[in-house]
Amino acid sequence: MSIPRQSMILVTGGAGFIGSNLVAALARRYPYVVVCDRLRRGEKWRNLRKAELHDIVTPEALLPWLAAHVDKLDAIVHLGAISSTTEADADLIVEVNFRLSTTLWNWCAAHGKRLIYASSGATYGAGEHGFSDDDSPAALQLLLPLNAYGWSKHLFDRWVVRAVTNGEARPTQWVGLKFFNVYGPNEYHKGSMQSVVAQKYPLAAAGEPVTLFRSYRADVPDGGQKRDFVYVEDCVEVMSWLLEHPHVSGIYNLGSGQARSFADLARAIFRALGRSDTVQYVEMPAGLRSNYQYFTEARMERLRQAGYTRPFTPLEEGVQTYVQQYLSQPDRYR
Repeated sequence: MSIPRQSMILVTGGAGFIGSNLVAALARRYPYVVVCDRLRRGEKWRNLRKAELHDIVTPEALLPWLAAHVDKLDAIVHLGAISSTTEADADLIVEVNFRLSTTLWNWCAAHGKRLIYASSGATYGAGEHGFSDDDSPAALQLLLPLNAYGWSKHLFDRWVVRAVTNGEARPTQWVGLKFFNVYGPNEYHKGSMQSVVAQKYPLAAAGEPVTLFRSYRADVPDGGQKRDFVYVEDCVEVMSWLLEHPHVSGIYNLGSGQARSFADLARAIFRALGRSDTVQYVEMPAGLRSNYQYFTEARMERLRQAGYTRPFTPLEEGVQTYVQQYLSQPDRYR
């Protein structure tokens, strides 16, 4: 049984990058879509400008709001987090990324609600144990994230699996999604944490060389470092599918399933602009070198086995759509 059309869906982090793209899609199908987020003084509000929303709630008002809407709320999609991989305040990261997540889990478990939450591909660390989304306690124990952000997501994944394994109360549906390198519209407020596509597009559009980091491994050429780049629309499709399939629970990867090089990404940007590609390789900051990932690739078999069949957008197609329909337009927002 999928979500009844008159039910209410709450999206934390709903004004953010992935969240606002999901909200845009949900608002076309459900009349009661609620965003929990902080808008502050920047341009983040523009991510929501086109969506038909029922309500916007600040994080400070979330728990009283939940208590007042317990009868109508059907599901929470929890995407709100400190997502910066360079954030140094680990206490703040734990409070926002871990403690709030446990609070929402317990609330959903107590009231018979559904919870889909954002984990991260950063939980895999350097990838020395591969990128399989085996959510057994033994498999999760092996993973060693490289930064506090990835660790906070891993901390909650392990907390969830321990609760489920011990037979503790759980949401009626629970899903953790390990997002890999997501790119697409509405990420402009993220500054230095924007995708490489968004960061390098202005250079390519101005006819300047796109700069990429040199490689410091003999077996990897400059520009040959690889990531699993996934278009944000694919993430929206997966989350929408999960909301329509409440029998599916577990922790799943959310990537394209195919690693591509940064050189491939640069070529895709230039191709979308109809320009010849020009890449300049620059030194990587010394502080990044010891924790730098040279390869990520999501294993997608478990999500396929759960029943998700839609193909993922090839890199060249996703970059072309992003560049031509958003980045190069006067209105860049979804």
